[in-house]
Amino acid sequence: MKNSLLFTLMLASASAFAAPVTYDIDPTHTFPSFEADHMGISVWRGKINKNSGKVVLDREAGSGHVDIDIDLASIDFGNDALNEWARGKDFFDVARFGGTAHYRGKLTGFNAGVPTEVLGELTLHGVTKPVALKLNKFKCLPHPMLKRELCGADAAATFNRADFGLTAGKDYGFSMDVALRIQVEAVASK
Repeated sequence: MKNSLLFTLMLASASAFAAPVTYDIDPTHTFPSFEADHMGISVWRGKINKNSGKVVLDREAGSGHVDIDIDLASIDFGNDALNEWARGKDFFDVARFGGTAHYRGKLTGFNAGVPTEVLGELTLHGVTKPVALKLNKFKCLPHPMLKRELCGADAAATFNRADFGLTAGKDYGFSMDVALRIQVEAVASK
């Protein structure tokens, strides 16, 4: 009984010293991509080339949060004319609303120290709405070159772009649903 109590106290004191770890998003290994309907006849696919942010993770406590900035001016459909249109007044209107979307959320659904979901809010086009990300994969390991921990995830969500005032094409029968896929990697801060 005495040994059991001592062991429990040691575990409790060890977890009291565990601390959250902050990770910086690696923009060269992070690719938010999306799919959107084009009149019900094809699917437009694109990505955002520039992003930044932080993830704070406390595996022992089963908690954490993400704070990400997405540079809408870096939208890339693989078509220069479409990219320019998306940045313009008929869609993102980056001149009026700024060129940055913002996502802030809480890591949840921890299983053995690994989150399975992010419950958060996306601010886009001057509107903030809830958007939950499902984490299909999440893994951390030592970075072979930086000698710091590296975590990565594959996240997915669907949202209605009309909720954010992005209704271009709605009158022509475009579906307003947008599918997000986000491949993200982040390195523990120094």
